Amino acid sequence: MRETIIGQIDRILFEDDGFFIATLKSKEKISGTYLESEVSHIKDSAITLSGEWSEHKKYGKTFKFDSIKVNQNHLFFFLNKIVKGFTKKLSAELIEHFGSDGLVEILDSDIERLLEFKGIKEKRLKKIQTSWKKFRSMRKLGEFLSPFDVSQALLTTIATAMREIDEPCTKIKENPYILTSINSIGFKRADELALKMGVKAQDENRISSAMDFTLLNYCEQQGNSCISKDTLFSGLDELLGFNDKNHLYEAALVERVAESSIVIMKNNRVSPSRLYDAEKFLYETITTRAKNDSGGFVKNLDEFLESKELRLAEQQREAVMKINEGAAILFLVGYAGTGKSTTSKTILELLNTRYETKEIMACALSGIASQRIADTTGFESATIQSLLVKYESADKFPFGVILIDEASMINSSLFARLMHKVRKDAIVVVVGDDAQLPPIGAGNVLSDVLTLELAPIVKLTKIYRQSEDQAIRLIANDIRRGIVPAYREKYEDFEFLEVSIQNYYALRSQLSQSKLQELRESNLQAVITEIIHKVVESLQKARYRLNNKQIKEYLNYFQVITPMKGGTLGANNLNKVLQEYFNPNPKKCFKKGGVEFRLMDKVVHTKNENMTSWSGDGFKAGEDSNQRRIFNGMSGLLFKIEEADEQLFVFYPNEDIVVVYEYEEVKAYLMLSYALTIHKVQGMEYDIVVIPMTFSHFIMHNTKLIYTAITRAKHKCIIIGEGAAFESGCKKFEQTARDTVLLEL
Repeated sequence: MRETIIGQIDRILFEDDGFFIATLKSKEKISGTYLESEVSHIKDSAITLSGEWSEHKKYGKTFKFDSIKVNQNHLFFFLNKIVKGFTKKLSAELIEHFGSDGLVEILDSDIERLLEFKGIKEKRLKKIQTSWKKFRSMRKLGEFLSPFDVSQALLTTIATAMREIDEPCTKIKENPYILTSINSIGFKRADELALKMGVKAQDENRISSAMDFTLLNYCEQQGNSCISKDTLFSGLDELLGFNDKNHLYEAALVERVAESSIVIMKNNRVSPSRLYDAEKFLYETITTRAKNDSGGFVKNLDEFLESKELRLAEQQREAVMKINEGAAILFLVGYAGTGKSTTSKTILELLNTRYETKEIMACALSGIASQRIADTTGFESATIQSLLVKYESADKFPFGVILIDEASMINSSLFARLMHKVRKDAIVVVVGDDAQLPPIGAGNVLSDVLTLELAPIVKLTKIYRQSEDQAIRLIANDIRRGIVPAYREKYEDFEFLEVSIQNYYALRSQLSQSKLQELRESNLQAVITEIIHKVVESLQKARYRLNNKQIKEYLNYFQVITPMKGGTLGANNLNKVLQEYFNPNPKKCFKKGGVEFRLMDKVVHTKNENMTSWSGDGFKAGEDSNQRRIFNGMSGLLFKIEEADEQLFVFYPNEDIVVVYEYEEVKAYLMLSYALTIHKVQGMEYDIVVIPMTFSHFIMHNTKLIYTAITRAKHKCIIIGEGAAFESGCKKFEQTARDTVLLEL
């Protein structure tokens, strides 16, 4: 039976995406959805609810509401709880002075008038203006979208992304699929909303958007740069719930080809134009450069090497010789410990006989890899992204020599952007390790060039062991070849700690599924306990680095690396556990989406995005900020929390950049980094690496993944878990070949 009740929220028991369960001061329990702002904003507020009583299996008798109204001046609540920059006192004074409608009019079109009020200065006004614009838009969107069961989180995402767009409600009504252009809103969420809004199943916009999504999923998400038409069409059938609608897909494809967003290649393969253009350009530029002759450098190579006191093995000498004989592009490929750095240094020393030092530039995707190549070669190095930003307005880089390190990590789009900037007469040396994981994103340039032999290639295969007690390189090399290494022996730099269930296979036939699950969970907790022992052993040295402001050294000292994000041994759970040891008593903290960010936490940026930032010195000097491209995988320290301004500040030492994050941006762009996935640490290097290895992540285990993880360790690699899981992963080759335009061409 339908009722109306009035009460005041005392405690929120559960909250997810706007749906919440709470108790009132009068002890009744209520449940329902609130979309106008975050649920936490209405705690302690008096509310009127309409709905009916029901029995909840966990919380008992609960009032299930379908209508909620905050019982106070709506604008006062809105300003005080939601819009940044207002206090209760200021909100009340402004409403009393201007009236509710008058204040809304001023906030919409004459906000400068607020400067007349005591306590409102330019900085505060700017914050009020930005926040008002966003939440005003959110209120309108909330009213428009509320009949379609849109969650609070989705509403916030849409409102934030569309705050600069005129009439967002009209735009969404015309074509709900425009929402797929917003980060984190895929086709499925937009489609669910569109169908609720009455869009027909065979609507052109729906087919077209589904095609984009299927292409994006197969290419960017799975690493391919082209797809067979049959695979595309069957993917569309599955996504849209159709059968035998190829005529609709053909029509949409023709439209896409006409507008030059998709290219149809031979063998009935299709590719998004930007990926096709990137790989076609790479194919042409690499094959053209491979025909060029630089004219060579020194007449007597042995004499040159001797004068520089450079000693090379046969394979390393072959690489240097190719450059000396006139190769204008060289792919230098080698596994961990084969001397790529020594060979790179020698090649750059040779090129330095003709080119001035300032004309020679090394680069890599990650800041750590860039620093490492600078340290080992003695020549200047930078991240690829920083070079592209620095020379954005220039036609070409001003360098005669470019060395590209960690090339296995670079996807097609970025590789093409980089090569577009290299002078036609420049010498290019590409260095990489094709035993590592393929790049994140579409394409597999290094692997494809090796397969197709598009340019001169030298492979370094001989492993150089620094001492009998050091085994990381040898163990990694065995795993690369699918051989189980002698991992239980005692080494200085490698340790395996067995944590497994005794007589597991015998117990499988004796115990129930629930008991077996309990046993497995208990074993996972035992792995965590061993990880914590290793953390405790390293804490003093880690904190010494932090206390002495050696931020880079602190971030790169101790790292837990795990195959997946989810589960007991996933990065998300391990981050919460490790945070309690590395940063137990913060002076300030901020909670968002179930994650707590604490002052002095290790964090990682998770999306390529233009962000408000400063150089390290510029921030200290109080200079104006700039918009800079901040890249997925950058590792930093959260060093400042401004509660009044609702901002976090992170210092990224490898790039020497300070970035500011608004509270509402944190969930989208930041995560803790005490534990990271193996994909996230490609190109990185840490003094001590700890890797949990159990059957709980078995689906992810393969030779490339384990090889990549182990080779992240500079001084010590510790694997903790089940020997049987480790051994089976060492024998499991990565089978997923990528479909690429390069291979098709």
